[in-house]
Formats: sequence, C-alpha cells, structure tokens
Amino acid sequence: MDGISLLTITVLAVFVGFEVVSKVSSTLHTPLMSGANAIHGIILVGAIIVAGQAAHPWVLAVALLAVVLATANLVGGFVVTDRMLEMFRGRRGAADKPPGKPSASGGPHAGGPSDIKAHEGKAPEGKGSVR
Repeated sequence: MDGISLLTITVLAVFVGFEVVSKVSSTLHTPLMSGANAIHGIILVGAIIVAGQAAHPWVLAVALLAVVLATANLVGGFVVTDRMLEMFRGRRGAADKPPGKPSASGGPHAGGPSDIKAHEGKAPEGKGSVR
C-alpha cells in the first residue's frame, strides 16, 4: 500500500473510533476500558517483538517509540479504570478511611466546604457577638 492509502485508512479509523466511543453510555465505560487495556497489552507485546527483530536503526527507533507509547497508554488505561471504579465504591466513614486521606464527605476535620457551610449565617463568637 502506498502512503496516501495508509493515511486515508488512519484518518477514517480516527473518525469512526471517535463516533463509536462518543456514543457509549457511561455505565459501559469501565468494561470497555478493561477490554481496551487487554488490547493495549497485546500491542505492547507486538511492539517489543518488532523492536527485538529490528534490522535497521530507524525501525528500532520507531519500535522503541511504539513501546513507550503503548506502555503509557496501558498504564493510563489502568489509572483511568481505577479512578472510575473508585467512583462506584461506597463512601467510607471516618473510622474506615485510610490514614492521611481526607474523607470524601469533608468531615469535621477536613477543612473543606462543609466547614464553611457549618458556619454560614452565624455571628462570630467574641467581641460584638449577641448570644
């Protein structure tokens, strides 16, 4: 195949892929990400095989670039999947939360928005306070 044909196929694949992915409902994203991670693992293995059998330096350079990009894509996919699965886990209570992490609800010691809301509309204690 000549370069124009390969470029045309690539551009069409990008458009089709964008249209397909943009139409997926949010409940299916996690299973699809798991499937995509498996595919990227296969791509990474293929890139390593090509890099190991490269005869020319430019083929080796492109294969090593493919290994780096496939690795980044694979790791990024697992990170995104983990974050999406974290959204489906129940909120933890103060006793269940791991040390060093503020609670998701912004508990009494989190210093987050709940502290601001707890004091809205109240006069400050001390000088000038009418209580």
